[in-house]
Amino acid sequence: MASHDTTTQSAGAAPHQRLGQAPAPDLLDPAERMGVDELRALQLRRLRWTLDHAYANVPLYRKKFDEAGVRPADLRTLEDIGLFPHTTKADLRDNYPFGMFAVPQEQVSRIHASSGTTGRPTVVGYTREDIDTWATVVARSIRAAGGRPGHKVHVSYGYGLFTGGLGAHYGAEKLGCTVIPASGGQTAKQVQLIQDFRPEIIMVTPSYMLTLMDEFERQGIDPRTTSLRIGIFGAEPWTEQMRREIEERFDIHAVDIYGLSEVMGPGVANECVETKDGLHVWEDHFYPEVLDPVTQEVLPDGQSGELVFTSLTKQAMPVIRYRTRDLTTLRPGTARPMRRMDKVTGRSDDMIILRGVNVFPTQIEEIVLGLDGLAPHFQLVLTKEGRLDRMAVRIEAAPDCTAERRTALSREIVATVKDRVGVSVTVDVVDPEQIERSVGKFRRIVDQRPRA
Repeated sequence: MASHDTTTQSAGAAPHQRLGQAPAPDLLDPAERMGVDELRALQLRRLRWTLDHAYANVPLYRKKFDEAGVRPADLRTLEDIGLFPHTTKADLRDNYPFGMFAVPQEQVSRIHASSGTTGRPTVVGYTREDIDTWATVVARSIRAAGGRPGHKVHVSYGYGLFTGGLGAHYGAEKLGCTVIPASGGQTAKQVQLIQDFRPEIIMVTPSYMLTLMDEFERQGIDPRTTSLRIGIFGAEPWTEQMRREIEERFDIHAVDIYGLSEVMGPGVANECVETKDGLHVWEDHFYPEVLDPVTQEVLPDGQSGELVFTSLTKQAMPVIRYRTRDLTTLRPGTARPMRRMDKVTGRSDDMIILRGVNVFPTQIEEIVLGLDGLAPHFQLVLTKEGRLDRMAVRIEAAPDCTAERRTALSREIVATVKDRVGVSVTVDVVDPEQIERSVGKFRRIVDQRPRA
């Protein structure tokens, strides 16, 4: 971060409520103060309950367990979770809409769903207690990011079936914050609200934060002069380069939040603002594993692979060993006893295989954000020429980027991608504002290849 004094207090704030600082120990939840042994014992008790609950009430899990030859009683240690079958997004879609629910319909207080752009949406349900648990872990996440009771939180995640908006909203209220439910879109209006209402915190996708940044500058407002001091960003992978871009141009703390609707929604894990060294998984509610995505072997902490979650307290829709497709690494806790997960580097199902080489959009983002003269807006366009797949990188130039500089940047990006990633690409540096702006999750990949 740059010049903002992180000890600046909002009106009436006590010393322990300063922005960008670790909370005093008495503000932490009991689980955040547990020793590792106590935490593991709690996880084992809750995991046994979850397996019993799922087996008794969800036909899919009863069938999966029986086919695998396991029963809930076979879980004697945490490591025994490896005996149980995985859950995939296909399982949720095949049981659309309510086949994964473990409680009667009258106990379901809310339903959320994915967009369903590639098939049936995945539907999730929550009891009243689930909603309170969700609010609790989001409140814990906001506090870990530096938020405190009395802060104003501008929520730019979309409201509706998407879990982001309401998840952030309930968590901020649970913490005692004042919520500004802006949702997505109406970018010029959002800039006005931030200027007029003066929130300390914004919760939004990182790509839409870039869109807001452009709108501030378009209106002649320096983003560094706003009231914002903390940004809590999630719902899509983003890099350390993106963090630096946002922190420098907005002069805020940029903190990562993680979640997915199938497991709960936002608030499954969050960075602590005092360390920013990975997202602490709230392990009293979610049990994480990392698998080799090909062999499905459970990997030890410190090795990269596909993130898998088992819920520990969900009533309406427990999930057992859900394969998230997100790629990361688990590491020991630091600011909290819970284990940390690295920033998600990509998704196994978003991976581009280009002439035998695995390519992730985040690899291109790191290169783009490391070069002066480019805006942080780009897309990867996939086409096919004959039998060969081709990838073009479309990137916006900064307003002051000359034609000569664009040509030089194109050549540099082609060479850097070849050197670091190992593939040949074409690069088109286009005029400012030529690439679509995000009001939610940004579409980095435009696949124009003919369908088989």
